[in-house]
Amino acid sequence: MARRDQTEPPELYVAVDVEADGPIPGPYSMISLGMAVAGRPGLTFYTELKPISDEYVPEALAVSGLDRDRLLREAPAPAVAMAAAARWVEGLRRIGRPVFLAAPAVWDGMFVHWYFVRYLGRSPFGATGSGVDLRSYYMGATGRPWSRSHKSTAKRELGLTHLPHTHHAGEDAAELAQVFDALRRSGQRQGISPADEG
Repeated sequence: MARRDQTEPPELYVAVDVEADGPIPGPYSMISLGMAVAGRPGLTFYTELKPISDEYVPEALAVSGLDRDRLLREAPAPAVAMAAAARWVEGLRRIGRPVFLAAPAVWDGMFVHWYFVRYLGRSPFGATGSGVDLRSYYMGATGRPWSRSHKSTAKRELGLTHLPHTHHAGEDAAELAQVFDALRRSGQRQGISPADEG
């Protein structure tokens, strides 16, 4: 496998979690966003966001436990929240190269990329907003079929079942960061070094 050039900045896997009040951005709203860097527990970000439309799915809203009326009154406007999120991601470039990480990347990435482009004109994760999907990574690391590559399976095998999944975007981003970090460390113990992964 190709080795990473030692002069390149280290990759920082930014675990991203979103809570939303519907299935797609635009008609519906991202109402909270959490980020945490795998292997760097102190590097976290969290914001709530003011809803962008009157449309919402009650069941989707209920998952987050957030009060929509409070968000409408108190949460920052999306442009403000996404500007703060972009500043945080860009700030990571002082120590490495931010790489988007989510579970699933399609869901969280869809909202995050749409919001960055809609309100800032660009995403700090790049033009496509692409990144790492935990389930796909786990599938590749273990050779298992898709149907047996759930995050819950990874948590059980890594001894991380004590980590809660609360549907608080900040807490769930931290959970994902810990799972991914443990999965990478497990691969290293099996003789797959980070330098061999590129």
